Amino acid sequence: MKKLIFLLFVSILLVNVFGFKVIMVTDIGGLGDGSFMDGTWSGIVKACKELGIEYDVIQSKEQSDYVPNLSKAAELADVVFAVGFLMSDAFYKVAQQYPGTYFVGIDFDSGQRLPNVMTFTFKEQEGSFLTGYLAAGMTKTGKVAILGGIPIPPVQRYAIGFLAGVKAYNQIHGKTVEGKIVYANSFTDPKKGKELTQSLIADGFDIIQQACGGTALGIIEAVKEENNRNSNAKNLAELIDYLYENGGYFMLGGDVEQEWQAPGHILASAIKRVDVASYLGVINAYNGTWEPGNTELGIKEDGEGISNMPFTKGLVPNRLLAEIEYLIKLVKEEKLVIPSTEDELNVFRVQKIEFPF
Repeated sequence: MKKLIFLLFVSILLVNVFGFKVIMVTDIGGLGDGSFMDGTWSGIVKACKELGIEYDVIQSKEQSDYVPNLSKAAELADVVFAVGFLMSDAFYKVAQQYPGTYFVGIDFDSGQRLPNVMTFTFKEQEGSFLTGYLAAGMTKTGKVAILGGIPIPPVQRYAIGFLAGVKAYNQIHGKTVEGKIVYANSFTDPKKGKELTQSLIADGFDIIQQACGGTALGIIEAVKEENNRNSNAKNLAELIDYLYENGGYFMLGGDVEQEWQAPGHILASAIKRVDVASYLGVINAYNGTWEPGNTELGIKEDGEGISNMPFTKGLVPNRLLAEIEYLIKLVKEEKLVIPSTEDELNVFRVQKIEFPF
């Protein structure tokens, strides 16, 4: 026992003497996307400020940067974050070369178990199921879509969950709302995002879920232009009044509460608590509560959900809001399992759900 206390004292002393540093390495998406990367970074910043420790970020411009950037980070920091599914291979390769450094992976898990590696993955389908259900209940045209970046597993789960939400609404309410998937094949192309959104609007789609990182900045731009042209609103109050009376076009945010980026134009956001994951990664490494392996976060773990809709909640019927809250309750109680694969989506049925109101 005395030996354990001594070792703990020494470890704390070393941290205080030599400092403790955290570095986040981004994938090619980089900071400034207003969702996935920025959300992860915010959790790191929060933890480091609370603990009074140093933090920095290295941004990757292309995939060939991943190994050298992670290696550089490992030589400078005590904790290295790799953020993004595309970094998985490089992450495990470098983590094995630096066994004395903690490595935290966000959004991937290869199944490899290394003592210095902790990863976080998410049940993206659960958050987007809620926004898909909301979209189906709010659409005026009967057509909603999800615009994904690159069709990697996390994005595909986003899409499957969104379509499952639309499907659930149709089955429960006897409707025929159409759900569509479109891929931009990029997380960093706002111009492509805008072009695809304009095309969807022209085809009658009025609510579009984003799962495309920085590409979604183009979705916001297209939606804002359409709503402003139709409403001639001079301020947020006029815009909300117009949308309440006439309906309009909306983006659904992803990963973080994006409504603040375009008040009134973003109906809600599918929340993916990457900030919680990154915060926990820093805390666990610093406090000596490190547990190697993967942690999967969903609605039950408060790692997935739907935003509070700070600007647009008044546009949503109380009945629809109550239904979404009840569906969240069913997921937490494991009475409702959201599909995560296309095969599961194809056989997904929810007719037995009866709302107690």
